Amino acid sequence: MITNSAGVGGRAAQVARRQLNLATRHQLTAAGIAPGTITSRTGGPWQRLLPRVYLLQTGPPDHRQRALAAVLYAAEPASDPLSGDTAALTGGAALTLLGIRDAPCTPADVLVRAPRRPAGTPEVRPLPTTRWPRTITVAGIPSTRPVRAAADFAARAEAPELVRSVLAGVVQSGWCHPQDLHAELRGARLLTRPAIRAAAAELMAGVRSVAEARARDTLEATDLPTPLWNARLYTPAGAFLATPDAYWPDEGVALEIDSAEYHFTRDAWHATLRRRLRLESHGILVISATPSMIRDTPTEVLAALRTLLTLATSRPTPPTAHARGHQQLPLPLGY
Repeated sequence: MITNSAGVGGRAAQVARRQLNLATRHQLTAAGIAPGTITSRTGGPWQRLLPRVYLLQTGPPDHRQRALAAVLYAAEPASDPLSGDTAALTGGAALTLLGIRDAPCTPADVLVRAPRRPAGTPEVRPLPTTRWPRTITVAGIPSTRPVRAAADFAARAEAPELVRSVLAGVVQSGWCHPQDLHAELRGARLLTRPAIRAAAAELMAGVRSVAEARARDTLEATDLPTPLWNARLYTPAGAFLATPDAYWPDEGVALEIDSAEYHFTRDAWHATLRRRLRLESHGILVISATPSMIRDTPTEVLAALRTLLTLATSRPTPPTAHARGHQQLPLPLGY
């Protein structure tokens, strides 16, 4: 059983309620709790999550409490840690709070104002910075905006595919615009790194997932025409039709990359089939492939695309769908 704010009253209880049942040693002593009492209660009913940071309950912490504990640890002891003035969650830990898949949350990256340099722990990586950002509150935790969190993640990520996946997830989820992310990466001087530069270029071209990025790599190595990525298609009457992953407007051919992970339920599979029927009813030729097909058997996918693109040029009736408002964003000068 979890006992919230176990053995806490008065001012300390107010702090705990405000901070997801967490408090720092500085806050507890300022609330009148003697150091000896803090020591005696640690290990039951309280728990020390990090040096000088305590969970005032008997049950295990959840992911939000662990994230806030990292901020409490790194914040200036005398400051209000929830203000975001001296410490803010960033990087993968902040992106995890936003629901970005694959974003690593340990160690939790926490920005602190330079020249302060709190010691790191296995759970917390303080990042001193002179580029203090505007902060927001996510699930009760002071955090950087998604665009800054994404850049701070990319700065410390080592695997190119992870950079691709996480940055695409931030844009695809609508947390930031590709141009804003590109500007943030450029301002942090991260575009000199090939993996980050490639991921940013893909997002500016309209790519929104690792599977699409692999498909783009495969297509760019051929003489096939360049498609539009994630173009929004409309009927002649102006009704929205669908957003295929890749679309060749002159030929009326679409490539749909359907992952089993997102189509394994009956309703999701039916929705996929209905989308394909809508496209085909407007004269669009559709090729469906899974991410594993793009990765493992790209020759077969390219052969099917080449055949449909060739057939499309001799069709007597052109497609009746139109791509509207789509553009590949230009890369800024000095990219």
